[in-house]
Amino acid sequence: MIVLNANESMKLEKTLKMLTFVECGEGDLKMATLVGDYLEEFFKLITEKLLFPLHIETCKVIGLLSLDIYLHSPILRRSKYFSALLSDRWQHSKENPDSAENKIDQYLIPLKLGVAPGSIEVHLSVLKLLYTNDFNNVINSAAAALDILPVPLKLLFDECADYCVKYLEAVPWSEEEEKRVINLIPYLRKEESEELLARVSPAKYDSCEEMLHGLILAAIHSSSNMAFVKAFVAKLLRDFSSRESARRVLEMAFETSLKIVKESLEEYSSPNFRGDHNETEAIQRLNLHTAMTNGKHLLWLVERMIELRVADSAVKEWSEQDSFTADLQRAFRDDAWRNVVPGFPAVLLRCTCKLANAVVSRIILAARQVLLLAFIFNYFMITATNSLT
Repeated sequence: MIVLNANESMKLEKTLKMLTFVECGEGDLKMATLVGDYLEEFFKLITEKLLFPLHIETCKVIGLLSLDIYLHSPILRRSKYFSALLSDRWQHSKENPDSAENKIDQYLIPLKLGVAPGSIEVHLSVLKLLYTNDFNNVINSAAAALDILPVPLKLLFDECADYCVKYLEAVPWSEEEEKRVINLIPYLRKEESEELLARVSPAKYDSCEEMLHGLILAAIHSSSNMAFVKAFVAKLLRDFSSRESARRVLEMAFETSLKIVKESLEEYSSPNFRGDHNETEAIQRLNLHTAMTNGKHLLWLVERMIELRVADSAVKEWSEQDSFTADLQRAFRDDAWRNVVPGFPAVLLRCTCKLANAVVSRIILAARQVLLLAFIFNYFMITATNSLT
């Protein structure tokens, strides 16, 4: 970026004053000759440097802070904003194109840029980048990229904006920086914001979560070496980098297993099919086995969620199972289940006790209402179990 030195600026100021003096008709031939000498030197100056004055100003409570700098038009045209301004300026028709003032004007075009208070330095840095392309040294932190990015977005300096976005995609952010990224995303094009948006609003189910969910299913449905597989998956969950991803995957598996248990108990306690005695008995045994198997899955999932301290949703869900409790009481009124799944009540009671104990010991933070519901459900489960013994 090049600026006029003091001598050049003084010549420019004198030339413009003399032009005004001559055009007012108060000059003489000698003064006109002097003006011509100044014009010749000035034309030579701006022809060599091709400078354009850019007036930057910012309003403050105490007054107006302004700065004049001079830039080359080919450099300014790298910004689509300045390119549009210059194009409009070239298309402007002149009433007297041969006049001395218009002759200066075709070389020297003033542009005005208003900036927010305190951001002049950032604007100057971006204008320097128009010349240097030294993005690596200037944009060297997430904070610097966030400070600079609004300016190239405003000036439509695409190369600089793209570099800032790519830099932000590649580096970690603090919480404050993430908030700033979120505020800037609406000003980016869709293709520019996709990666940033993915970081601040992660997909509900990404490939890592899919893999983790598959491992959990393999652990709870494994028929051989079940203990080894469950221990391996439990360690993976403990060491998984994203606690939120582990939470989502465990909650998904918990909801699926709980749904199967509830549906199986509902079908057992209120059968809606007809058939001979042997067929009915076989279906009822299948319902009990399904409920028992998924009850064991629930117990393992509850243990993992408590271990990772992500059982908040699970304890709330578990404490709101009024219909499930009623189905359990109906199912246990007869003795058929004793010969099929004798340990089923104990499995469900262990789930309840583990969740209730986690809430009481403050491992899980839950509202008082949820805590009360957990105790009530625990009471009904104990009552139902005691009635069976």
